[in-house]
Amino acid sequence: MLLSIRERGQGMVEYALILVLVAVVVIAALTIMGPLVSNIFKTINSKL
Repeated sequence: MLLSIRERGQGMVEYALILVLVAVVVIAALTIMGPLVSNIFKTINSKL
């Protein structure tokens, strides 16, 4: 039973690490793409 609890904890840690990795990638993409998307919306807004 103790082994089962440890394995469950290990699985939770692995999922947490994957979630952190995804969050870092999303933040990096938004940081890089942010000004580009902002300029696109400004262009669309000015043409309307």
